[in-house]
Amino acid sequence: MSKRILLLFLFLGSGSSALAQEETLLRGDFESGGFGGPVVKFTEVADQFAVFAGARGGWIINHTLILGAGGYGLTNEIDLDDNPFNGRDVEFGYGGLELEYVNSSNKLAHLTLYLLIGGGGLTTNFIDGESVFVLEPLANIEVNVAKWFRLSAGGGYRLVVGVDTPGLEDRDLSALVGVLAFKFGVF
Repeated sequence: MSKRILLLFLFLGSGSSALAQEETLLRGDFESGGFGGPVVKFTEVADQFAVFAGARGGWIINHTLILGAGGYGLTNEIDLDDNPFNGRDVEFGYGGLELEYVNSSNKLAHLTLYLLIGGGGLTTNFIDGESVFVLEPLANIEVNVAKWFRLSAGGGYRLVVGVDTPGLEDRDLSALVGVLAFKFGVF
């Protein structure tokens, strides 16, 4: 009987050591930080040059993954008609959840891959408050200027879906995007 109890303890002991070596997504010491800062985006709306200004912030996990949010609004005038007195001005803003992968954040210059998944609001002189879906993937080069400051520049594409405003289509708000971002925080 004592041999069976001894074998049972050996079996249970070997199982607990196997659990101790279980692989996990976050290994070793867990480090985290955070940042916030202004962002400027250069793009087009309805085939006209457009500038968006906004801000973003995020939680940095192990110097590699960023979970955050941001919001951006159109800063210049977009007129859909040639007549300046009877034109249809466009107002457009968007924001949402932002995910970013940072490669080799300890290097002076490094690559980041960013994705915004969210929504936006569109207003013209005739339509007030239409909602749209926005997806914006970007690739950036980021430079470590100081321990508390990073400068990022890159580009990608803003995909907008769900435009139902007369005279506008999804493609009028979807366009290539150039981005300049300033990050202040603990990296």
